[in-house]
Formats: sequence, C-alpha cells, structure tokens
Amino acid sequence: MDKIKVKLPDGSVLEVDKGTTPLQIAEKLSKRLAKEAVAAKVNGVVIDLVRPLEEDCELQILTFDDPEGREVFWHSSAHLMAHAIEELFPGAKFGVGPPIEDGFYYDVDVDRPLTPDDLVKIEEKMKELAERDEPYIRKVVTKEEALEFFRKKGDPYKVEIIEQIDDNDTITFYSEGSFTDLCRGPHLPSTGKIKYVKLLSVAGAYWRGDSRNKMLQRVYGVAYPKKELLDAHLKRLEEAKKRDHRKLGKELELFVFHDIAPGAPFWLPKGMVIFRELEKFIREELDKRGYVEISTPILVKKDLWERSGHWEHYKENMFVLEVENEIYSLKPMNCPESTYVYKMKTRSYRDLPLRLAEIGRLHRNEISGALGGMFRVRQITMDDAHIYCRPDQILNEINELIDFVNYVYGIFKFEPAYYLSTKPDNAMGDPALWEQAENALKTALEQNGIKYGLKEKEGAFYGPKIDVQIKDALGRDWQVATIQLDFVMLPERFDLTYIDADGQPKRPVAIHRAIFGSFERFVGILTEHFAGNFPVWLAPVQVAVLPITDAQNDYAIEIYTKLKDLKIRTEVDTRNEKITYKIREAETQKIPYMLIVGEKEKTSKTVSVRRHGKGDLGVFDLESFISRIKFEIETKAVE
Repeated sequence: MDKIKVKLPDGSVLEVDKGTTPLQIAEKLSKRLAKEAVAAKVNGVVIDLVRPLEEDCELQILTFDDPEGREVFWHSSAHLMAHAIEELFPGAKFGVGPPIEDGFYYDVDVDRPLTPDDLVKIEEKMKELAERDEPYIRKVVTKEEALEFFRKKGDPYKVEIIEQIDDNDTITFYSEGSFTDLCRGPHLPSTGKIKYVKLLSVAGAYWRGDSRNKMLQRVYGVAYPKKELLDAHLKRLEEAKKRDHRKLGKELELFVFHDIAPGAPFWLPKGMVIFRELEKFIREELDKRGYVEISTPILVKKDLWERSGHWEHYKENMFVLEVENEIYSLKPMNCPESTYVYKMKTRSYRDLPLRLAEIGRLHRNEISGALGGMFRVRQITMDDAHIYCRPDQILNEINELIDFVNYVYGIFKFEPAYYLSTKPDNAMGDPALWEQAENALKTALEQNGIKYGLKEKEGAFYGPKIDVQIKDALGRDWQVATIQLDFVMLPERFDLTYIDADGQPKRPVAIHRAIFGSFERFVGILTEHFAGNFPVWLAPVQVAVLPITDAQNDYAIEIYTKLKDLKIRTEVDTRNEKITYKIREAETQKIPYMLIVGEKEKTSKTVSVRRHGKGDLGVFDLESFISRIKFEIETKAVE
C-alpha cells in the first residue's frame, strides 16, 4: 500500500496509507476529537471527513468550535430541514439552503404559507431523521444526469441552477436517507451529529433576490451539538431583539428607514450628533497621523470603472445610468478617483507616503432581500483612505495602520481580531506580486505579535487584505476595519509613478484602508452593543436638567445655559409634570446624566445627580459635576 505524509497543525507529520480518511486519522489521534469532528481542512480547503486522502497534505480536523466547522454543521442542518419539509410537504421544491452567520436557511416552494405550528412539526421531523443517523453520501454526476434527476423530480429551481453551471465544472449530489440534493458540500459524516434544533422564523424571499421572480418561503433555523449551546443562542436572540438597532434607532430618534429610499437611512438630529462625533474623532486622528483629506465626484463615467477593473468584477453592484448618451455610475468606492488626485502633479520619492483620506457617500446596488437596517445599506458613508507609498515604506505603513485600528477600537473597549484574506479565484495581476503582497501583510501581523486567522480566497480582486473583526456585548462577531494592499489595480492600471532618488520613474504601492468600515454599519453595531446606552461623549443628549416644581425652573434654566455654553449637550424639562415622570422619560431616552433640582438644591446651588441605569449618585456642587462630565467626555470614557 502506498504511503502519504500528513502534516498536522502542531507541526508533526503522520505517515498513513494512501486513501486514509481524515476521520480515520482523527480516530487515531483522539477518541474525543473523532467524536467532535465535523469536517476537515486539507491544504486550506474544507472537505468531508470521509473523503480519502490521495497525496501528501496539511490536515486540520475541524470541530463545531471552528468557524468553518460551524458552517459545515449548519449547512448539513439545512439539508436535514429540507428533507423534513419534503417528507411533510410532498412535492415541495427547493431554492438554495446555505449556512449563514448564526445558523442556516432554506428557500422553499410549498403549496401554502408555513405557520409556527408547521415549524414545530418540521423540527420534530428533523429530530426523527437525525436519530436515524444516516450518512451524508457524496456523488459526482454529469450535468446531463443532474438535469435529468431534477427534471424528473419536478424542481425547476435546481434545474435553473444546473443549467447555469459551466460544462467543465464538477457537479456533486449529497444524499442522506431518501433525500438527495444538489450541493458542493462538504457535509457532516452523518445526520446523528445534529442533536438540538430550533426553527426560528419564516420570511418571504424572491427567487434569486429578483422581484420579477416567484416569492419563496425562507425558513430560518439553528442547530447545535449540545443543548446548552442552543439554550445560550436562544437567550442571545432574545437579548438581541431588545437591542435591535432598527427598534432603538426609532425609539431614540436616531435614524429611520422609509420605502421611498430602500437601503438608505434618514439620519435624525440625535443620530447626526453621533455621526458628527465619530466624524470629528476620526478626523482628529487623521490630522495627528499625517493624512490630508480630499473629496471626489459621486457620479463618474464608466471609463473609470473599466480602467480600474470594477466594470468587469463589480458591475452588478453598481447603480448605472445614462446621461447625454454616455454611461455613468454612482461610485461604489473611492479608490479609482484618488488616482486622479495623485496624478495631478509629478510626485517625488520625498512626497511619499501620501495619505489621502476621504469621508464620502458611496452607493452599492445591494439586492432588496439582502438589505438589513444599517448593517446592509445601499447608501454608505465610508471613512476611507488610500495611502501611496514606496515599496520600502509598506511595512511601516501597515504597522501604523494596525496601531490606528487598535487605538480606535480600544476607545470602545473592543478587542480586534485579525484575519489575512488571500488571493481569490477572480484575482487580477501577476501572481508574484500577490505573493509579495501577502508576505508583506503576514510580516506586519507577525512583527506586531498578532495571532491571526486565514480567510482563504477572500481577498479583494486586486489584492490581499487584513480584515478586522470585533465581538459585541452579546458575543457576536462583526467585520469592521480593513487594510488592503494593492500592487496592481491603482498603481498599474492608472500608470502611477514617482521619481525616485536615482531620477527614474518607479511604481508606488497603494494601501486601501477603512477604520470604522462605514458610519452606517458602525453606528448600528454601537447601538446594539451599548443597547442605546451610548458613552457620554457619544450620547445625543448628555444631561437632562429636571426641576421638581415650577419654582425651580429659573435655576434649572440657569444650569442648562451654563452647560450649553460649555458645549455639553443638555436639555431642560420645565413641563408641569411629576418628577418621577420626568425621570422615567429621561431614563427611557437613555440620557446618561439627570440633574434633579428642588428647593434645597436651588438654595445651596447644588444638583442631585442621577446616572442612567445606576440611580442616585448623590448631591454635587455644579462645578464638581462639570469637572466629572468633562473628564468623561474628554477621555471618551466607556463604562
């Protein structure tokens, strides 16, 4: 029997028979690992645990604790749900059923609307099927075989998908029990690993996100290998409902959405306070860190996007329109236009690095089914920048950006997690430049002592990138900052040069970066993370002055005026209402500080201070309170 060498994550190497499966290797390593294994990663590609290994490779056994492992678990759960639906609703037709960030869904076409009672029945059927512990079996088929199977079954959605698959692509079926689906996989070894399931909701979803197509029913669910994990997830969902930024945005008068502009928020006055404070903060940091700010046009001819490569790689996400017989687009990103600023004059090696920042509006044609409050919008305000530097300056610039990211997210008490996203299948440019760029990013991460994950093939089409994720108060992961290295799109396609010390023209390197990512998404994240209880420096109203009776109104207005003069955002409530009502209103609006003034406070020129969510802090003289709140604002304190 031929032997192959398998390198494990700890650096050790096993010599095994050719054809050995990852599951068999897991069994040799540890009974517990074999029990918890859900899939394998071979040379960076996730595969089934039971796929035979045919050559020397690097192997990682994946469990539910690994992000890729959870994807496989939830993808298999989506198939199990489809199986259950097919048994309960004979003749059901199926669209797509992918894993998502927190579970899975499947788009289904059945003969009537699904009800909450139906979801319970589907859950029970899934448990019954899981208990049979049927294996997920992979089978490679020809395009003709695939079409014949689903035409005979009467599933037009699968037929449509297969018809659009390239003739040279591998097509695979996965079966478990009596259910067969079109799928690339990978999947769990068997259904028995799916122990605890909860179907959450049903929503309408146009086939392929196109409103001209039939509306299908999208069934959302989640599954876990352990009950305590499912219980924690459901508890998290309940808390998330209370923190939903769309709900809080309306209640706190921050932003709203309207059908007249799908995917674009209406920023209300209080929301604009948060927006402007974040903008002020980032601009102050830009000034400290040697950036200059520019602004470029929103409406641009398609020639620019053809030259940059976006017309080929990104056109479906662009809003295109015709003006005087010429094709234009609303810009989906700032990068190509920054080259025109760079090229306005000859650049010397002494001019670099040139750090061009732009806080501007972008428009991306997201399909309606993908829109989700502030998290997925069509109109975006990006805190963008493009850094043009010499090759010898790359490492220093990446180090500076990592410091920038750590500082900004440290302000909010977030701990950034770093990921290196590598060359995608649709990459453009010289592979050698890609390798050089990836190595530069790796070196920067390693020099900063940062442990990072890999996102294989998730780089931009023009270069690899460092992606930054944070966890919010509910433990949810959010993609935020990005640092992208570009040797190709901007430098080469726009023929950018600088005159080097030897008097010869050289090609600069471009670094694309965003810190917040977008103001819309970041404010949505902050709203849910803080549950609307923003830090004092960000709070739309920082202080509410609440007189107990009309007799203290003059003193309350005096305090209000002084605080306003000190640029402390203040409201005064002189309505003829009970103080308990005024406090309750201020608490509902999540105003950080309430200054309650009665006759005693008026006489002694003091204030009784109340903190949102904490209650009474005692009596302060006004100057002491001012010192306290100014310190919180200036230090951007986060509790």
